[in-house]
Amino acid sequence: MKYLLLLLFPFFISAQTHRFIYEYQFKSDSLAKELTKENMILDINPDEIKFYPYFFAENDSIYKLKNNNNSSWDDLLPVITRSRNTNKNTSYVLLNDLFSVQTVDPINWKLSTETKKVGNYSLQKATTTFGGRNWTAWFNTEINLNEGPYKFRGLPGLIFEISDDRNNFSFSLVKSYQLKSTYDTSDFLESFAGQKSVPITEKMLLKKQLELFNDPLQDFKEMFKNSKGEGSFSVMGVKIKSLDQFKELTTMTQERMRKENNPIELDKVIHYPKK
Repeated sequence: MKYLLLLLFPFFISAQTHRFIYEYQFKSDSLAKELTKENMILDINPDEIKFYPYFFAENDSIYKLKNNNNSSWDDLLPVITRSRNTNKNTSYVLLNDLFSVQTVDPINWKLSTETKKVGNYSLQKATTTFGGRNWTAWFNTEINLNEGPYKFRGLPGLIFEISDDRNNFSFSLVKSYQLKSTYDTSDFLESFAGQKSVPITEKMLLKKQLELFNDPLQDFKEMFKNSKGEGSFSVMGVKIKSLDQFKELTTMTQERMRKENNPIELDKVIHYPKK
């Protein structure tokens, strides 16, 4: 962790949001040599928790200035909401539409007496097995919040760091500040391009993910057909002149989907059809 700046105030005076910024390092491809880095936001509101990419909030102000709907998403980054003091999570997944999936995710922690110092903060160690991976967390008991990044919560203090034993995923707290009022995410987290999310079950989501794999460029093919060859039409940087070009692009997309199939919860890996 390069730096840590926490501005801690009395929590939840009226309807305020306390925002924590985590550096998220991950491998979407388990065989990748390098980790990808992104900043993530953990918003702790009086009644609800929200965890989402930092660029969502950055783009939100731009979209509002231009009076546009959110059209930015990264399907490699988790987007989650939950009610405070519960393990009932809602995950948002963008396929051809934005879907929301509710799960109950209890985490059984094993507390250790081991401690370490990060800056001026004393952290205590805890371990757990969750989602098919073994995790080590470091939390601070002086900050009376039993929350943390992603679905990790339930420790007697705020989680500062957590990582898996394969070094595929890690979250590290880097910054915190208070917002004057509850931050509204309804235009960019719970909706996409002006359309609200569609609630579905995990089983239905898996079915749709496999359907998307079978024809990942279906929407682009329909758009090309409707264009009737008029104007310029490009997909993945390739100028499209005929439907036959989609065959190779589809194979390339499917290969990428197979590689980028290393979820945080390993027990929810998608078993795509083999070549």
